[in-house]
Amino acid sequence: MLVRQPSGRGASAIKYDILTAMGAYALSQSKARQVLVLRFLTLVTARYNWQRDQLAVGQREIARLWNVDERTVKRDLAKLRSMGWIVVTRQGARGRVSEYALDFDRILGDSEPRWQAVGPDYAHRMKGQGGDVDPKVIPLKTTSVVAAPNTEDGCEWSLAQAILHRDDPATYASWLQKLQREGRAGDRLILRAPSRFHASYVMSHLQTKVVAACREVDDTISAVVIDV
Repeated sequence: MLVRQPSGRGASAIKYDILTAMGAYALSQSKARQVLVLRFLTLVTARYNWQRDQLAVGQREIARLWNVDERTVKRDLAKLRSMGWIVVTRQGARGRVSEYALDFDRILGDSEPRWQAVGPDYAHRMKGQGGDVDPKVIPLKTTSVVAAPNTEDGCEWSLAQAILHRDDPATYASWLQKLQREGRAGDRLILRAPSRFHASYVMSHLQTKVVAACREVDDTISAVVIDV
């Protein structure tokens, strides 16, 4: 497992920034899209697990929250999937509800044209323009091609990074390239992230990939700690 570090007060600001991005996007859309995003905002605020990136709520419960019938819930969830804002991580079955994850890259990409409407400080914070990167800046994925990491030092993290780069170069470039090895504490590999949000994102979204890659090159690793 990936050991989670306390996220501190900054985590709340990040959540508000993401919710603001959704709202700003909705207000520039048609009435039907505004209603859809308002429903989604309410659902995320009420029931989304930010630490696990998990939205696991039954359609009957959602219908009650949205004050609609279950057919409308099913239709709106399909719309959100088609927008790319949510992804099914586990299909529902008898006695078990479907589980969803949020695609923050798509949400932030769709809303980016409206950031300046919120205010220049908000746009600056979201884009991380100029000067040192604010710890609450939300780094978006890049489509740039980056070189594979140098593995000449033979350390476990360099080798694991090579695997992660091979499997998903875009994710590696955006989130994993900047993680630096700090050392080992027994069976724990300690990495350092450039910001608290960066660490939180890796822990929430990429923990399985990171741990699997580390264990592939060194099976004595049982946990990864992301420090900031």
